[in-house]
Amino acid sequence: MTKLAWGLVLVLLLSGCLSSLPAGVGSRPQSPASDTVTASKARAEKSTPAVDLLPRPEQVSVTKPDFDPVLTAILKATLLAPVPAPVADFIVHRPPLQYTGDIEIQSHPRVDTLVAYYTGPGRIMFGHWLERAGKHIPRIQMVFASQGLPLDLAYLAMIESGFNEKAYSWAHAAGPWQFIESTGRHYGLDNNWWQDERRDIEKSTRAAADFLKDLSARFENNWYLAIAAYNAGGGKISQAMRAAKSDDFWQLAAGNVLRAETKNYVPKLLAALTIVRDLESYGFTELDFEYQPKYELVTLPTTTDLEVVAKLSGAEYAEIKALNPELKRWCTPPNITNYPLRVPAGRAALFHAAYAELPVAARANYYRHRLAAGDTLGSLAKKYHIEIDDIIQLNRIQNPRTLQIGADLILPLRQGFTRLPVDELADDYQRSRRRQYRVRAGDSLWKIAQRFNVSEKELRVWNRLGWSNLLRPGQVLAVSGAGRKKVATTASRRESRPLKKMVYRVRPGDTLWGIGRQFDVKMQQIRTWNELGQSHLLQPGQKLTLHVAAT
Repeated sequence: MTKLAWGLVLVLLLSGCLSSLPAGVGSRPQSPASDTVTASKARAEKSTPAVDLLPRPEQVSVTKPDFDPVLTAILKATLLAPVPAPVADFIVHRPPLQYTGDIEIQSHPRVDTLVAYYTGPGRIMFGHWLERAGKHIPRIQMVFASQGLPLDLAYLAMIESGFNEKAYSWAHAAGPWQFIESTGRHYGLDNNWWQDERRDIEKSTRAAADFLKDLSARFENNWYLAIAAYNAGGGKISQAMRAAKSDDFWQLAAGNVLRAETKNYVPKLLAALTIVRDLESYGFTELDFEYQPKYELVTLPTTTDLEVVAKLSGAEYAEIKALNPELKRWCTPPNITNYPLRVPAGRAALFHAAYAELPVAARANYYRHRLAAGDTLGSLAKKYHIEIDDIIQLNRIQNPRTLQIGADLILPLRQGFTRLPVDELADDYQRSRRRQYRVRAGDSLWKIAQRFNVSEKELRVWNRLGWSNLLRPGQVLAVSGAGRKKVATTASRRESRPLKKMVYRVRPGDTLWGIGRQFDVKMQQIRTWNELGQSHLLQPGQKLTLHVAAT
């Protein structure tokens, strides 16, 4: 196919002409997902206030999308061909937020309430979601187009996580598509101490596409039911259908089977699509869209430190980490050969040339050791041919006798080590927190459930109440209205205050990480201000220039 033809296909695709693509086109047949798999799809409670409005049938109206079915069929057949390399570059030049109209938007009080919230009290939050969407929507829609899914389903990730790749809910769902571990594993996403593929937007989007296709097949292409099942599980939706004796989502939402979260899940997507369809009318005219940085893939035959990759490719460590969000630690996973890693565009050739000259032993400069019975610092130093003092210094061990079985130690295999691997022993998930409520005199489970738009059963489960209705004034209950951890709040406050320059004298035991936490600045900022390399070791008495918020 010529470039001109592909250009036509893509212009039509990205202008919404694929709006009637049925699920499963151009992909392997899917069997209906089992109740076990879909029911396990746990979700964190969203911070959006839930509503429980019971509509009458006449309140529901349908806005059907406009499309040409003949042209759609032609494009559908065209998409079965391999997508050429220029496509990835082409999507950079399209509108950042594409609305295609392939999910019908039904008018309903729940939708109206959420539109009012997103454009009112929740405007700032929703605006941030839209800005982040500019980075991810084009690629998600390309994946969905290749799988024959409605392109507007891409905005479901915004409802799930606000496109936050590091989002982690109290229900242990992770990544932009909020897979719990069992469902993620079922769809090919691995999670271990070293990596979490649920955080990779491309891998998790392909898994989400497979999951949504399974749900669509199960519910006979009823996308409202499939979307609700993505939140609640297929078993729960089938149960609600039996109770309501209907396959109409709004009838299910009027019943008592579904949780308030699920009743508002489809309306949240419809409200988001309503706004995206006409951003200007809703006042979102000055969005500062994020854009996907261009990158190249390099293949690493053995485990390699990301510091080494950054140095050889002429990039910053933070750049490498940002391009590879699935990596939770300081290196590629051990025992995985030919690991594909993203590096900034234009750096692959430089990296390959330098990497070819690097001895295999110099690719990984640290080793993670989990302490077992009988381990001593002396035995570890002897086993790994390193110095006891280096182990103590890197891990900041004050008393070796206090080390406990099961603790992790980072062992420096070569001189010139940094504290970065130790700093990254703690993961960087952005966790949501469970809301709590202190019981007052006169409260009941029913009143509390109504107040927080949850069910009495959920309160019993979350608080291990069994079948008891006895509540004590002062008792603290988890009501699970999860709110995303506002990790950028502190940084925003710091940036809004005037800065003052100061000189800090390094003390024994100091690290860049510790100094950064003490003065509320980032390690990379300290390196930049003082022209320090990634492998620089602090020396007691050394003077560092810092720019800190004036008090």
